[in-house]
Amino acid sequence: MENDFYDNLKVKLDDVHDWPQPYMFKFIIPADNEKLALVEALFGGEAQVTTRQSKSNKYISITAKEVMLDSDSIIAIYKKAQKIEGIISM
Repeated sequence: MENDFYDNLKVKLDDVHDWPQPYMFKFIIPADNEKLALVEALFGGEAQVTTRQSKSNKYISITAKEVMLDSDSIIAIYKKAQKIEGIISM
């Protein structure tokens, strides 16, 4: 079932984008500096990463914009992110 999701995502990304192109990732994580570091490590040095604390200070919203070479590169980041406990991909 997971492979179907990523297969569908790949088709949609390739239909909409011409590669290479900037792509914006959005994640929400529990407010934890270790988890934040793990998410930031998903991206290269050229990525623009911004964070925002929730009003209750329980969560951190992360937006990362990076030039991606192809849809497979995007899917690889989502698969790595999926291993971070408590992460929500938007």
